[in-house]
Amino acid sequence: MAIPARAALIQHSRGVRPSRNGKAVLLSLALATVLTGAGSCEVSSTPGSAGPSTAPTTAPTTAPTGGGTSGNAGAALDSLTVAPAGSMSGYSREKFPHWISQGNSCDTREAVLKRDGKNVTVGDGCKITSGSWYSSYDDKTVTNAQDLDIDHMVPLAASWRSGANKWTDEQRKQFANDMTRPQLFAVSLQSNRAKGDQDPSTWKPPNRAYWCTYAQDWVTVKSYYKLTVTQAEKTALADMLATCK
Repeated sequence: MAIPARAALIQHSRGVRPSRNGKAVLLSLALATVLTGAGSCEVSSTPGSAGPSTAPTTAPTTAPTGGGTSGNAGAALDSLTVAPAGSMSGYSREKFPHWISQGNSCDTREAVLKRDGKNVTVGDGCKITSGSWYSSYDDKTVTNAQDLDIDHMVPLAASWRSGANKWTDEQRKQFANDMTRPQLFAVSLQSNRAKGDQDPSTWKPPNRAYWCTYAQDWVTVKSYYKLTVTQAEKTALADMLATCK
């Protein structure tokens, strides 16, 4: 008569030699234990596709940089889809919710001011009380936070014309508050207002020394979010990348 599995284990522990069937039971139990242990391992996978997902909740302490070398940015530019600018029908800034909380009582605007400035002091509610900021667009130093705008490298309206009109509001919120890509910068009011929603085919920073970095950053953002470029925009970006040394 076969010995039940539990009885076989008890007999084995007491020095009782199990029957041939008992040995089979022991081997089966050992195999089951190995398989059970293996089944407890968890494997996670993360989709590798680029593009908007959820808004970041923490801000980097230094401004993110763009496409690296001009060669890398040039290759990324060539990979972008060239298409005519889309319609502005249905556009509104409210479809790009901003500024969202970035933690420590700071919203995105305040977090960018803290990140981009020097000797920045902050009062209650993350109110910026003093500091110094370099506006790369026009090569100016600004010492009053009220004289600064937070510029979207790729403006909201420009993104709408190149594909963001098809996104969800949640995806547009990430884009409008993205502190991970080189998308948000503290710049002078004058330079930001002059830029408006224009792409590089119609507006470039007055500071020509910044053209290389500006083009790299523009291409980095458009590549990550899979936005299109017009032919004129692509030509202007290639000209700006040609200034990289």
